[in-house]
Amino acid sequence: MVLSRLKPQSEKKLTKQICKVVLDHFEKQYIKELGESWIAVRDILTSPTCWQYAVLLNRFNYPFQLEKDLQVKRYHTLFQGYFPYYPKSLMCYVSRIPERIPSDKYQIGKIKGYYLLNAASLLPVLALELQNGERVLDMCAAPGGKSIALLQCAYPGYFHCNEYDNLRSRWLKRTLESFIPQPMTNIIKVTELDGRQIGHIHPEMFDKILVDAPCSNDRSWLISSDTQIASYRLNQRKKLPIIQIKLLRSAIKALRPGGSLVYSTCTLSKAENSDISVPTAANLYFAGVFRGGSRYSQENAKEYPLHKEPSRYSGKTQNRTLKITNYHDYT
Repeated sequence: MVLSRLKPQSEKKLTKQICKVVLDHFEKQYIKELGESWIAVRDILTSPTCWQYAVLLNRFNYPFQLEKDLQVKRYHTLFQGYFPYYPKSLMCYVSRIPERIPSDKYQIGKIKGYYLLNAASLLPVLALELQNGERVLDMCAAPGGKSIALLQCAYPGYFHCNEYDNLRSRWLKRTLESFIPQPMTNIIKVTELDGRQIGHIHPEMFDKILVDAPCSNDRSWLISSDTQIASYRLNQRKKLPIIQIKLLRSAIKALRPGGSLVYSTCTLSKAENSDISVPTAANLYFAGVFRGGSRYSQENAKEYPLHKEPSRYSGKTQNRTLKITNYHDYT
């Protein structure tokens, strides 16, 4: 595959129409929550040329020629320098220069070689620090990008990908089938369970859990073309924390003693992030790992000494860890 620069007429497609209703709402909310930093964040959210475009290479069908082409185009690997957890098997190239890279087409009998995504979407995946042999739950998995990325990091002993919505669940299945070789499907289970019930169905079952919660996706809402839909979304926004709390509580119940859980959103809303995670983690040690763009420091992690509950396995108190990240790409 040979990559080429965008032609002038294609650049028009990068110009997104900002929804004034949503922007006005965000202006009122985020100037209070973020202060002066909102001005810089707003400029990035509304400018596609500031977004980090990423190409995740599939280790199960590695596209060597594409990798060479990306390097010629001065794409670089994600996270230059030291990063606390970054497996060598995870190969992702990023660029700030808008390029038209077509999605890899499905071919019968052949899995795809790469997946297109926003670079910030990998932050929750890296925060989970997946290791070989672990039992993993991706509670809200569709469309499947983070599930694919997790499988680039390690070989789990068991991988449960769940998506409650039927249409999105079918999308998830197609994604997994397109990127994962047949022998690995034996360790993957796709379900359409209500995430709020998983903790009751599978108590203390998983070593690692990702809750990429349904949220008020700030950037996609900002470029909504339908004012009525945008207004409806804003009215429904206040209901999201109720769902998010129930999902997180369920995930905590499904987490094994000594395990780690990552709760992530793609919104800046305090009501959908720290207001959810801190009170909900009443039976955990809460470790908040906050990311900004493509770098983060463990020094920014905060721990809250909260109540520990007995494990049903040993009867002894055991620690669990919760990490939270909102993964807008601020860099």
